[in-house]
Amino acid sequence: MRLPVQETSVQTLQVDIAIIGGGIAGLWLLACARRAGYNAVLFECAALGSGQTVASQGMIHGGVKYTLSGALSGASEAIADMPAHWRRCIKGEGDVDLRGTRVLSEAFYMWSPENALSKVTAFFASKALRGRVDAVKPKDYPAALRHEKFHGSVYRLLDMVIDAPSLLETLRAQNAETVFSVGDQAIAVQSKDKGADIFLQHNNVELCVSSQLCVLAAGKGNGELLQQLAIKNPVMQLRPLQQVMVRHPQLTHLYAHCVGKDSKPRLTISSHATEQGVVWYLGGQLAEDGATLSSAALIAKARKEMEFLFAWINWSEAQWSTFFVERAEPQQPGLLRPDNAWLSPCDELTRCVAAWPTKLTLVPHLGVQMMNYLRAQNIVPQQKDVMPVSWPRMTQIAAAPWQSTQWQPV
Repeated sequence: MRLPVQETSVQTLQVDIAIIGGGIAGLWLLACARRAGYNAVLFECAALGSGQTVASQGMIHGGVKYTLSGALSGASEAIADMPAHWRRCIKGEGDVDLRGTRVLSEAFYMWSPENALSKVTAFFASKALRGRVDAVKPKDYPAALRHEKFHGSVYRLLDMVIDAPSLLETLRAQNAETVFSVGDQAIAVQSKDKGADIFLQHNNVELCVSSQLCVLAAGKGNGELLQQLAIKNPVMQLRPLQQVMVRHPQLTHLYAHCVGKDSKPRLTISSHATEQGVVWYLGGQLAEDGATLSSAALIAKARKEMEFLFAWINWSEAQWSTFFVERAEPQQPGLLRPDNAWLSPCDELTRCVAAWPTKLTLVPHLGVQMMNYLRAQNIVPQQKDVMPVSWPRMTQIAAAPWQSTQWQPV
């Protein structure tokens, strides 16, 4: 018996702004656009925040960690005001309402074993960083560093730490009816006039989304989208990291950079509560170097590092894991780290832009860039706020690495 062939119906959706990508970049841009009165929608094929956002340590920093060479840099100055910007948003007083986002720590610390900070101590105390860095007295050290065997120096930064899954849920909930799930279907884009249309399928329904501005904010996924559109500029680069996770009965919450004699933090620690206790999530130079190592080799290196820095803890009782992630960014000479968030038109398609925040703390800059671009292109709200009722909404937030990993003793 021959089964009847199901016909595919086609729907068209006209919006002001169509965003591909449900990480922090896409959700932030969606919030900015809708707050300004645009009919904006977002499409995501996996859980919200999958990849870079949920792998973030949640640091909202003002660039002090980029001054370890003893001088201000383009990177440090570009983000100097970011902690204050985010704090305004969390209070509901900024350009995006982040009330309800969980703050893990109102401060970040920088510490050195012994006297490794000596060459930059004078710079930290200079007028250039006044108000951004404060020396901490031993009685005020974070609990993890208050030990008789610790003889280093500790500084307190104005940086803060937020819970990335909480941030994603806050933004999703604000615009829940305009955050759509693509499921396991591929997203297709096709250039049209000076922009790009988006083509999706779900349950034998094809949806064509036309917009005044198409925003590619899919992180690593931008590479495939740019390829579909045959775009030559911008070009994407990937910089890999392998983060380390460790849990141990003695761990307390710590949010800090460990610095040595190099211009980058030797180690960056964020802490995350689980039902099994506190997890330390380790980044910094350890994670940079770990990108080319096996998980086992990186864990062995991390354990050796922790035994040196926290000699008073018996690390044989710890459990370990690693998480590999690639940072997607606009291409820079020599694969260097970009200093700023990035939003630019795709070749001559002035109504289609590619966007990368380059780091969590710079996401507000990306929002400012998009709003400036809309004004420069004279793109004003036009479409009525009509949504395809039958299309599924995306509600799932990606699990944090420490929630979905396999732990192992060493």
